Formats: sequence, C-alpha cells, structure tokens
Amino acid sequence: MQDSPQALPLIRLLCVEDRLDDLELIAFALERADPLHRYEIDHVDDARGFTAALELRIDVILCDYSLPQFSPYAALQLLAERKSAVPLIVVTQAIGEEAAVNVLRHGAGDYVTKDKLGTLPQVIARVMSERRRTLEQERLTVELDAAYRRLKKLSTRLVAAQERERTIISRELHDVLGQTLTGMMIHLHAARRASEPVAATSYTDIAMQMATQAVEQVKTLSFSLRPAQLDLLGLVAAVRSALQRMTEPVGLHVTMTTRGTEPDVLSETASVAVRLVQEAVTNILRHAQASRISVRLRFLPGGRMALVIADNGKGFDKDAILDGPPSEKNVGLYGMVERTELAGGRLTIRTRPGMGTVVRALL
Repeated sequence: MQDSPQALPLIRLLCVEDRLDDLELIAFALERADPLHRYEIDHVDDARGFTAALELRIDVILCDYSLPQFSPYAALQLLAERKSAVPLIVVTQAIGEEAAVNVLRHGAGDYVTKDKLGTLPQVIARVMSERRRTLEQERLTVELDAAYRRLKKLSTRLVAAQERERTIISRELHDVLGQTLTGMMIHLHAARRASEPVAATSYTDIAMQMATQAVEQVKTLSFSLRPAQLDLLGLVAAVRSALQRMTEPVGLHVTMTTRGTEPDVLSETASVAVRLVQEAVTNILRHAQASRISVRLRFLPGGRMALVIADNGKGFDKDAILDGPPSEKNVGLYGMVERTELAGGRLTIRTRPGMGTVVRALL
C-alpha cells in the first residue's frame, strides 16, 4: 500500500527560472524520479522576487545559470549577505568546465544540466544532507565555544573560591584556635612561674580547659572541611550530623528524608553534597528567618544523587542577588553553583520574596 501524497516527506524548493516550460520539466522530472518525496516549488525570475521568497521556508534553491535579469552569482551574494545556509543548485543547459568550477567556488552546492534532470533528487538529497551537517557543526562549535568560555570563567571563580576558603580557614585558625593556644601558653608559663602550688594548679587547670576547647575547635574546623562521618558512616550520617550541629543551637525544626540505597563506595561528589547542605543552612540561619528546614536526599542509578534543601523563610529576589559578579551579598550562592558545576552537576534555586527558598542539586 502506497502512502498518500500528503503523507510523503515534503521538500520545499525555490526555482529561479525565466522559462515556464523548463519549470514544468523540473517538476515532472522530480515527480517521476523521486516518488518517495513530495516537492513544493515556488517560482521567481528576478532579484526582487528572489529576495521576497527568502522570507519563506526553503530547503533548496534551484537557479538557472543564464537569466536575463538575474544570475546564480547574484543569488549567492544575497544569501551570503543574509547569512543564509540554504543550499543553491545551478540547473541549466550545458555549461563549460571553467564556468561550472567558478560557480561552485562562489558557493553553489552543485550543478545539474537540464538534460540530466533525473539525477536532481539525488543532488538535492546530498546538498540537504551537507547543509544539516554544516548546521550541526556550527551548532557544536558555538556550544563548544560557549563551554570553553564558561570553563575559563569557572576556573577563574574556582581560584577565587579557593582563596576565599583559605582566607576563612586562616581567620579561624588565627582568631579562634590561635587565641586559645596563646591563652594556654600564657597560663602554662604562669603555672611554671607560680610560687604557690595552689596557684600553679589553678593555672594548669585553666590551660587544660583551653586545650579541651582547642580540640573541639579543631574538630569543628575539620568537620567543616570534610566530616569524619562521611568516610566512617556514609553520606546520610554526615548530612544528619551537619544539620544537627548547625540547627540544634538555634532550635530550628529540621526534617530529613532519603530515598534509594546509598552506595557502599561514595564518589567525590558526596563531599560536595555535604558542603552544599552546610552552605544552604548557613544562608538560611543568616538571612531567611525560617522556622523549618526540609532536606531530601535521593540516590539515583549510576552513582548520581539528587539533593533538595527547602525552607519556609522570607525568600529573596534571585535575579537581584545573582545579577552581576560575585560579591559579599551573593558569594555563598555563587559558591554553591560553582561547587556543583565543577563536580559535573547542576544546581537550581527557586525563590521569591515571602515564599521561602528551594535549592535543588543533581550530582
């Protein structure tokens, strides 16, 4: 059972021809030589008609070589000016080899002589295939160029993010741990110089208390860099521990749900997930004025995971906050996006003033 003509694939042609009998010959040859396609032919014979026809959807242009008011060269120039990728085939009486080479050099896809119109469907199919390949290559080139620029920008941000983290760690070591250790040293020296045993014991006890504080400070700093639970107990335990450490002191209500089976061997993205939770909860505590936080962790096939952190806080204008380069007001959000993208994932933020915030990450 043959397909109805309307069901056949449609190819739209623009035929630049000044002789109507030749136009009919082309239509007849296409119908007879290619019964598997339906051809729709628009006809023009001068530059004005050609320019107007370019506004239509066209798959291929067929252009006679010898026209009184137009030429393939003029048509190719108009296509180049419009940056059009529609292929042009010269369909004409026999022309010399030099003329054929010249028209191809100027950008024609091919040429077919009018005594061999039976080959026209094959030529049309070939130039259309070449056009698709060219368009695909151009698309891939644009995407590759955009990806390269984004990678370059991301690399710059990565260096900046690393410097920010080093600054934070340096400040914590100097302002917190450094001061505690300095206090220990002062009290130990005081204990050594003390003439009374009771005073020496008092100084020593204070130094030991400070040593205990220092140990806790090191644990806290170590946890912020990479939780020990991540390697010992797994990702779920590490996320729960991070939530507990950060929200219990302020009495924030937190729920956490998981789906899927946690893999026995965690990928490098597991630490990224913990850091995303830490950064998101930090932002909530600082800015959201929320009373509830919901965390959902889902383990997907292939070692992937999905993470959602939602709160019922006051939300914010995402475009206003993320518009422009990283700054003090958006460095945390930019850091979350950068961490996710550098790990090969994708992060989205959905929020608006008064409606809370939902952070979704696919890792």
